[in-house]
Amino acid sequence: MRHEIPERDVDEREQDRAFADAIGRFGPALARMARGYEADPDLRRDLEQDIQIALWQSFARFDGRCALSTWVWRVAHNRATSHMIAHRRRNAAGWTSLDEIDLADDAPSPFDAAESGQAMDLILSIVDRLDPPDRQILLLYLEGVAGAEIGAITGVSADIVATKIHRFKAKLARRFAPEGSAA
Repeated sequence: MRHEIPERDVDEREQDRAFADAIGRFGPALARMARGYEADPDLRRDLEQDIQIALWQSFARFDGRCALSTWVWRVAHNRATSHMIAHRRRNAAGWTSLDEIDLADDAPSPFDAAESGQAMDLILSIVDRLDPPDRQILLLYLEGVAGAEIGAITGVSADIVATKIHRFKAKLARRFAPEGSAA
């Protein structure tokens, strides 16, 4: 007796194709985003897997009314935020808003770092101290997502996104300016 395995339906195959396309285009950026939300390597791998599962599941509802990138970032950041809340890896007192963050610590500046990777690690360590809404905006900015799209992903106005990015860049410029330069 021959048993046939039922063929998967067209919708599920399309979901698989959309997921494969999204991972192909955004996989490395999603891994970097996970680093911005989770410092622990084991928990970060869990988060990356959770994001991939949530993304695959989400394509059953994706109707193309927004750009693929907007959809991917929205799903990823929603999952990452849920991860942070569920794991409570830091208490709320450890987070601060962008306006309140003090970057005048003793950590070496990127200009002192030998590798650009060290500079990014230092920037991500600063972003890691931010409260979740500011963190979400700045991680998307660091990935090169346009301000209007960041607004669509996060649900805040493009003006607020632009203001937060400007403040972050100004704080970084003051913190990391070489000695003797006017920042």
